[in-house]
Amino acid sequence: MSVSWVLAIILVIGVVAFMVARLRAARLEPQAGVKQHSLPGYHGSYALILAIFPAIIFFGIWKATSPVYIDSAVWRSLPEQVRSASDANRSLTMGTIYTIGDGMRRLTPAELDQVRSGQADLKALFASRGVALASSGEAYMIPAAENYRSMSDSSSLWSAVGAILLSLAGAWLGLSGITLRRRARNNVERVMLWGLIAASTVAILTTVGIVLSMLFQTLTFFQSVPLSNFFFGTVWDPRFAAAGSGGATGQFGLIPLLAGTLYIALVAMLFAVPVGLFAAIYMSEYASRKVRSVVKPVLELLAGIPTIVYGIFALVTVGPLLRDISAALSGGQPFIMAQSVLTAGLVMGIMLIPFVSSLSDDIISSVPRSLHDGSLGLGATRSETVRNVILPAALPGIVGALLLTASRAIGETMIVVLAAGVAAKLTLNPGEAMTTITVKIVNQLTGDLEFTSPQTLVAFALGITLFVITLGMNVLALYIVRKYREQYE
Repeated sequence: MSVSWVLAIILVIGVVAFMVARLRAARLEPQAGVKQHSLPGYHGSYALILAIFPAIIFFGIWKATSPVYIDSAVWRSLPEQVRSASDANRSLTMGTIYTIGDGMRRLTPAELDQVRSGQADLKALFASRGVALASSGEAYMIPAAENYRSMSDSSSLWSAVGAILLSLAGAWLGLSGITLRRRARNNVERVMLWGLIAASTVAILTTVGIVLSMLFQTLTFFQSVPLSNFFFGTVWDPRFAAAGSGGATGQFGLIPLLAGTLYIALVAMLFAVPVGLFAAIYMSEYASRKVRSVVKPVLELLAGIPTIVYGIFALVTVGPLLRDISAALSGGQPFIMAQSVLTAGLVMGIMLIPFVSSLSDDIISSVPRSLHDGSLGLGATRSETVRNVILPAALPGIVGALLLTASRAIGETMIVVLAAGVAAKLTLNPGEAMTTITVKIVNQLTGDLEFTSPQTLVAFALGITLFVITLGMNVLALYIVRKYREQYE
């Protein structure tokens, strides 16, 4: 039975349990001196929870662990000389066995007999059934494939039966104990509380897992490259080595990449923050309701445009335009290249405008109206009210919006690739090409490379560097938010 059918049956059992439990709770007759503890909806929800969640948890754990057990059992059944092969050969062997086992489900009994007796050409026979097999396999793969198929079918059957029976048992438990004093509401709220805790734990563990995965690979990288060469090096020249050579040569200076990342992000913020913030002030304080209903959605449309489209726009339009303008101003020799920091920063700034404007508008609109009216009542003009009252009160939220915008700018890749190039160099001229950390992470992980060479592992060092930068930005923003919140609350 397929996974979708099992989940559908469990869901149906849960819905039926909810409806029956709710109906039974609604028909409970009141007794003298005894009040009903929970509403009928809570009784139904509790029966629904008992019927669905334990069954789904059981089914999920079974489906996650059974392939590991089956893989281990099939591998142990193979001949000793096969099991002594390398990990790469093991993956190839097990993949062929699984393909044969899955393909045998499409064969007739007569064809299965031919396969077992070794009289059939597996590759041609499976091709006629739409199953691609790289080779005809070895003789020992046939019984292993049948073993795999038998265990997989049994596992699917028993997981489905167990999940459905567990769902029925949960529904029966939820329906059997419906009384006036049953604390169904407390049970439902307790389940919701643990669900929220589990969701928070998953988010935290995911973050910890990401950091640890980067950290371990980074430590491996620093075993080949000294810390000083990475953090204080001014030359980026990884010089990819051939596979198998170890690739210990090359220079991995972070400074050019870090400078390019911060420089392009700075240009983007210098363009996006004034435009976005002024747009937010206009929409929240000056624009009529009709104008606001049109302007705000149009600005937010910019956030939905894919970044690759912005990159093409920068490569085809903005870059050549800036180059031609600079050539006209200088009398022939352009001082702004088509791929440059200025090109990437301007286009990225356009992309960031809706982040600043939309978030800042929501923050400014949430400032208490009493502050606004009180300032106007004291004789201040609208602009003085915005400058001296609204913006200081909304400053903590605006700082958060700018932090989000800066993080978005630092993590951008496609616009930089197309608009700023991939040249890792140090320069203060915004008209020249530079690159960022994210672009080099993509470059180092692209292609058929060994995952043990410094040229590949440096991507993890770059990634954890970005993580530390954004963490520092969050800490700084939290300090600013707390400082001004104490002042204006």
